[in-house]
Amino acid sequence: MSLTTLLLIVLVLLVVGALPTWPYSSSWGYYPSGGLALVLVVLLVLFLMGRL
Repeated sequence: MSLTTLLLIVLVLLVVGALPTWPYSSSWGYYPSGGLALVLVVLLVLFLMGRL
């Protein structure tokens, strides 16, 4: 499995997890979307450096 495929899978899981549509996720706050933003920043840096 390549790094790109793995990162895409993680990104999709974080996007689904960041949506506060379930009743138990209302108390999570900004943690899921903050994690998603962190992954997006890492992907952007890797893309700009030419490693992705």
